[in-house]
Formats: sequence, C-alpha cells, structure tokens
Amino acid sequence: MPSTPVASVLFVCVHNAGRSQMAAGFLAHLAGDRVEVRSAGSLPADEVNPAAVEAMKEIGVDIADARPKVLTTEAVQASDYVITMGCGDACPVFPGKRYLDWALDDPAGQGVEAVRPIRDAIKARVEELVAEIDARP
Repeated sequence: MPSTPVASVLFVCVHNAGRSQMAAGFLAHLAGDRVEVRSAGSLPADEVNPAAVEAMKEIGVDIADARPKVLTTEAVQASDYVITMGCGDACPVFPGKRYLDWALDDPAGQGVEAVRPIRDAIKARVEELVAEIDARP
C-alpha cells in the first residue's frame, strides 16, 4: 500500500451527522490509508445521529467517535472528490475537482430500521467510488 493517499474525498451534507458520516466511515473502512477521508456540513449538528452510529455498528463499522464539522473552503480545496448529499449550493465549487451529488434520504429523526436502507445505498455508492479511485492512472 502506498504511504501517501492516492486521492482525497470530502463528503458533505447539511448536518454532517448521518449520510456524510456513514459515507466517510465506509470509505475509511474499505479504502484504508489509500484515500484521505473528510466529512463536513453546511450547518453541522451537535452530534452524529445515534441511529446512524447504530446502523453502522451492526455491520462492523464504528463511527461512534466521529464529530460533525463545519464545511470550509479549505476542505473543498484540499479534496480531489467532493460528494454532496443534499447541501445544495452551500458547497463551493473549484476547478479540477470531481463533484458528485448523491440523492439519498435524510436519516435525521429516523430510527435504525429506516436508516438501514440508506446505509446500504451509501455502501454501494462508496464501493463504486473506491473502484473508480483505484482505476485512476
């Protein structure tokens, strides 16, 4: 494995408490140190959604220590991929970045039962992202 990451990815959603945290957890779990992983929110919550933490724990990915962070211009500039999940126009755009928008239901206020399908959809997209990153020249 390379000692420096081959790519950096920033996941962005409004509260940085559910979707973006689950995506960051999956990417760190699946790609290890090959990819630098960031997540942030345009209006970060006080804590990560407990149902998201529980849903991830069920499949062996621990995001319990994750904390919501505010979206900064610097985080976007430092990332090769910027993946938004409902943050709309709050995310600054810079040339040379790969921007993706993943339309996913918001798990805010939902129980674990409702979060599981969102988690599974995120996992599938992260697996596709890892394959794309690994295929880069």
